[in-house]
Amino acid sequence: MTISVCIATFRRVDRLAAVLDDLSRQTLLPIEIVVVDNDADGSAAAVVEARRRTSPPFALHYAVQPLKNIALTRNRSVEMAAGEWMAFIDDDERAPPDWLARLDAAAKAYAADGVLGPVDPVVPPEAPSWIRRGKFYDFPRMASGMVVPPNRLRFGNVLLRARMLRDIEVCFDPAYGLTGGEDGDLLSRLVLAGARIVWCDEAIVREPIEHSRLSLAWLLRRALRGGQDFARHSLSGRYGPKATGRTRLLVRALAQLIAAATLSILSLPLGRHRAAHWLTKASANLGKLSVFMGWHYHEYA
Repeated sequence: MTISVCIATFRRVDRLAAVLDDLSRQTLLPIEIVVVDNDADGSAAAVVEARRRTSPPFALHYAVQPLKNIALTRNRSVEMAAGEWMAFIDDDERAPPDWLARLDAAAKAYAADGVLGPVDPVVPPEAPSWIRRGKFYDFPRMASGMVVPPNRLRFGNVLLRARMLRDIEVCFDPAYGLTGGEDGDLLSRLVLAGARIVWCDEAIVREPIEHSRLSLAWLLRRALRGGQDFARHSLSGRYGPKATGRTRLLVRALAQLIAAATLSILSLPLGRHRAAHWLTKASANLGKLSVFMGWHYHEYA
């Protein structure tokens, strides 16, 4: 099967160069790489052109999506891709040589419409000790072949049957363009429409954690956005029938906020990483509550 690799990028030229080099060393080569730059100044153009001059083993396409919006940027990459399957990787991730082959093998072995793999965080050694102990950047993992639960659907390392993306009227919803959450929204809609998306624990990509993310403030903002994503997807029925209801979601978020805030204080003597863990839980529930007030954190503004 033919595979296109899609990359949305924004002002990460060095990291984009590294992942493009990784893709040229894949044991299973894609037919093309599609890079869509969300920087109106086209800062990634020089990187792409430099890789073109090396005669890569695939077609390398580039476009600029000038309006700041991650959903529109991803949509442009889907429009440009010609493969029967589309793989998505972030511009700050690193792909080992067997990455694409493992996704491909899992799609065939498990008769899947989509395959998700783990994103292994690489925390720099100079990070504060409480950051390294807390494992704040880890995502839950599961056995290969298991169907991915709706609330764990996300991009960064995913292979999807292209026909599914071309057949729907709205691929990535521009309403999530500045807040994020467009990936979970799309994948959950595909699942509701009958798509089978499974996990492949061997298809690992690595994400070197940027220094700007090594802080409690960043962790709290990311947790708040995650809580907002969960509430928005729940209230819009992305996780199935609205069995929880607005009132139940509101009451549970408030109770969990109070409990997490209390535990953050009580756990402080056990280590800053434990207190920070509960603070992020409190921030996530604050994010859920903020959706009821109509406020959204614009992480990509």
